[in-house]
Amino acid sequence: MNPIISIFLLATAISCILIFISFVLPQMNPDSEKLSPYECGFDPLGSARLPFSMRFFLVAILFLLFDLEIALLLPLPWADQLPEIIQTFFWAMSIIILLTLGLIYEWIQGGLEWAE
Repeated sequence: MNPIISIFLLATAISCILIFISFVLPQMNPDSEKLSPYECGFDPLGSARLPFSMRFFLVAILFLLFDLEIALLLPLPWADQLPEIIQTFFWAMSIIILLTLGLIYEWIQGGLEWAE
């Protein structure tokens, strides 16, 4: 038998077995907690006009910034193939220094303090 066909049949069989197991094994016992909507820790039955802490947004923005830093620095190990490795290192360090200075500024200003 052709190896590609056998791999395709094996993958299809494993997928079907896993789908069947996922329907057979779980025990469905819904209770009031599982049936109620989850709204980020807030009471879903109360008022929708509760004040939302801006600190959640700050943490999300900081996460995105440092996630962006990792995404920008990820190709750096392969940069040694470039003719100007010093220039690549300079720009990578510029990004790290800029983000570190922003983090230090945020820390000094008290923006990372969760409870006051």
